[in-house]
Parts: sequence; C-alpha cells; structure tokens
Amino acid sequence: MTAILNPTGLNTVPPVPRPAPPAADPTPAPAPGPVGPVLELPGAALVPVTHAGRPVGAFVVTGDRVRYRRVVDPDRFVAATTGAFAVAALTAAVAVWSRRRPPAVQTVTMGPGGWLSLRGLPAPHPDHRPWWARLLRAHPLPH
Repeated sequence: MTAILNPTGLNTVPPVPRPAPPAADPTPAPAPGPVGPVLELPGAALVPVTHAGRPVGAFVVTGDRVRYRRVVDPDRFVAATTGAFAVAALTAAVAVWSRRRPPAVQTVTMGPGGWLSLRGLPAPHPDHRPWWARLLRAHPLPH
C-alpha cells in the first residue's frame, strides 16, 4: 500500500497491478548474418553489410550494376582526427621551441678569487688612453 498525503488527510491508494512479463520464446531467433535485408528504393536497391553487429557498408544495385559503398566509422574518424591534431600540435611546439633565441649571456660562473666569468660575451675593447686619462675617466671629444 502506498500512502499519499493530500489536503483532506491521509489517503491510502492500492498498488497498481503490473502485467506479468512475457514468457520466453522457446525457439531462439536466428543470428543476424553479415548481409541485411534488401531495401528497395526507386531505381535502386540497397543491401546493408554488417560485421560484429556494426554496419560496414552497403551494396548498391542499380539496373545491371552492383557497387559497394563503404560506411565511414565515426569512432575511427574521431581517432584519426585526434591523432592528426596531436601530431600537428607536437610539430608546432617543436618548431616554436627550436626557434627560441639563446640568452645573451650564456653561463655566469664564479671564478677563483671571487671574480665573475661571463661566457659567450665578446672580449672588452682595448683601451688606448694614457694612464692618467683612465685614472680621471676622461674620454676624447667626438669629432
């Protein structure tokens, strides 16, 4: 019994009778074959072909010609599209990574005595000023 609360008070409703499940058929249905039923169309006939319960194609019969048309499997199509996208993304990432410019100063190391060693920089230009000009930090005037 099922109890339903309504504005007038508690009301009991008898359960709804359910029909008995149908009895099992003593003769099993024939297993579906690889070729389905013929579908008649105006001017042509289609004969579907299945493999493991999935459609793989169809024979198209028109007049005296018989052609086989393959069906595109959506799972394989999605897998191929995903694979192609992954290869393209990986190729683009490698191209971007390989075009990256190296840093201006390559390696900074501490040398003996505490001086810095900067690898990859050009050597300083020789200074042809006299000692007193270097001491006073004097530079020649531009011409």
